[in-house]
Amino acid sequence: MSPRRNRPQGRTRPNTAGADDGPRVHGLENTEEWQGEEWVVRRITGGAAAKHYRCPGCDQEIPPGVPHVVAWPRLGAVEDRRHWHAACWNARDRRRARVQRSRNAPRY
Repeated sequence: MSPRRNRPQGRTRPNTAGADDGPRVHGLENTEEWQGEEWVVRRITGGAAAKHYRCPGCDQEIPPGVPHVVAWPRLGAVEDRRHWHAACWNARDRRRARVQRSRNAPRY
C-alpha cells in the first residue's frame, strides 16, 4: 500500500486578479501598493527560514524557523529586501520601528 497523500493533486487557483482587483499574483510573490509604489511580497514558510533577520516594523529579531514576509520595492535592488513579521507587514501603516534607548540616553 502506498502512503496517503494529504494534498489534492491538480487543483490550482487561477490568477484572476486584474489591475483594479487587488494584489497581483506572480507565482509565490504578490505585488502590493504601499506608500505610492509597488512592492513585491513573498511569504516565507517556517521550514524555509534559515537565518536570523531584524524586522523593520517592530525592530525585533525574526529567529530561524519562524514564517515571515519578505518585501522589496518592485523597481528596487536585491539590497532593498526586508524581512518582516507577517503581523508587522499587515500593520505597516500603523507601525514604525521603535528606537530602543539605553537608560542613560537622553530622551529627545
